[in-house]
Amino acid sequence: MEFLFGIGGAVLLLIATATAFATRYRRCPSDRILVVYGKISGGGENGLSAKCYHGGAAFVWPVIQDYQFLDLTPIPIDIKLEGALSQQNIRINTPSTFTVGVSTEPGVMENAAERMLGLTMPAIQELAKDIIFGQMRVIIATMPIEEINADRDKLIENISNGVEVELKKVGLRLINVNIQDITDESGYIDALGKEAAARAINDAKIKVAQQLRSGEIGRAVAERDQRIEVASAGATATEGENTAKVTIARSDADRREAEAEAERRAYAAEKVTQARALEESYAAEQTAETARAEREKSTQYANIVVPAEIEKQRIETLAEAEAERTRRIKKGEADGIRSVMEAEAAGLMAILSRKAEGLSQIVNAAGGNPELASLLMATEQLPSLVESQVKAISNLKIDKVTVWDSGNGADGKNATANFLSGMVGALPPLHELTKNVSVKLPEFLGTMGGDAPDPSANGKAKPPGVDSGNGNGGAPEGSGPTHEPTN
Repeated sequence: MEFLFGIGGAVLLLIATATAFATRYRRCPSDRILVVYGKISGGGENGLSAKCYHGGAAFVWPVIQDYQFLDLTPIPIDIKLEGALSQQNIRINTPSTFTVGVSTEPGVMENAAERMLGLTMPAIQELAKDIIFGQMRVIIATMPIEEINADRDKLIENISNGVEVELKKVGLRLINVNIQDITDESGYIDALGKEAAARAINDAKIKVAQQLRSGEIGRAVAERDQRIEVASAGATATEGENTAKVTIARSDADRREAEAEAERRAYAAEKVTQARALEESYAAEQTAETARAEREKSTQYANIVVPAEIEKQRIETLAEAEAERTRRIKKGEADGIRSVMEAEAAGLMAILSRKAEGLSQIVNAAGGNPELASLLMATEQLPSLVESQVKAISNLKIDKVTVWDSGNGADGKNATANFLSGMVGALPPLHELTKNVSVKLPEFLGTMGGDAPDPSANGKAKPPGVDSGNGNGGAPEGSGPTHEPTN
């Protein structure tokens, strides 16, 4: 009985061991990569951190090992690349679609296990998208826009080579690249297309004309050759015999010369190949330095020149605004001054117009006689003239006059009378004042010596210097002397 129990226990232990082994034996499907990690053979500080299996199966030790799967399903990624700078610093848009997947290449699978194990599909997609964006900008910056537009195969090849290297670092591989369209913001590619279409049309027209010309020329040449061949057939037969002999001798010389030339070319080719290798090496270094210089130039331009241009435009705009404000202020001041002057001119014009109307009415009142009108105006001013003449002596202050007079004088006048008469005579006479303004006073106000006699006064001329009445212009005797005109 104990023996049976021992056999039964051994069988159960064997079954449990087999079941445990069966449950830890993992098979890898074809669309996945089995990653076994933990304590593995070949691991350690400088060894592998995991083992990857594509197909087949592996035993996963319990406790010390574990496993996960990496999906090999292709991952489509849409890249909406906009504003990428080409070699001529022209910004282009290159929308494209990339298809990537986890690589099954030995060595690259381990990179995927180290960097993407446990990541979800969207996370892997974002990681690949960032890598592709950066590499596409770098590749487009090294190609001219004409080459990008015309040679799509080269563009895809450059992108594939650049992106593939970076994707392998994280365990991915590039499956497919599809460039949808290439456009630019400045319209340069459209202009290239129009130029190419126009060139193709012109080339087609030229080819048609050339074919027509070639046909005519060919026909003429065929006729000419026919005549030449017939004429030279006989001469060629004789010449052929002599030429054959010369050809044999020349062939021997050419053979010897060719052998020597072959040896020389072999030696020269070896030297040229060495020199060309050095030249290509130097050219590659020069290209790299030129690209770096262009990048530094673009950076300096963006950091220095562009802000300076913006500041210059701002200063110009402010200066123009200030100048426009000053012009408007000055224009307003000028308009105000002009309005004031126009108002003053209108007022002066109104005054002069009213005076002219008054003078016209005076002349009309005088019956159209200008002299009578002048007399009316002078008569109107006569009180003020007499008042001015009286004021001339009204303020004279004579404190004391001492006259030594014998009492006998010419014409019965003594010295005192002559003194007063002379003082009054020193005043400007009234007729002189009116004569200076071309106005002749009427005779009832008196006349001056030398005036023409008035024929209407009883037909007799009055003696010079004597007025009607008492000789003093009708004024009482002693009111003023009679004045002689002065020349």
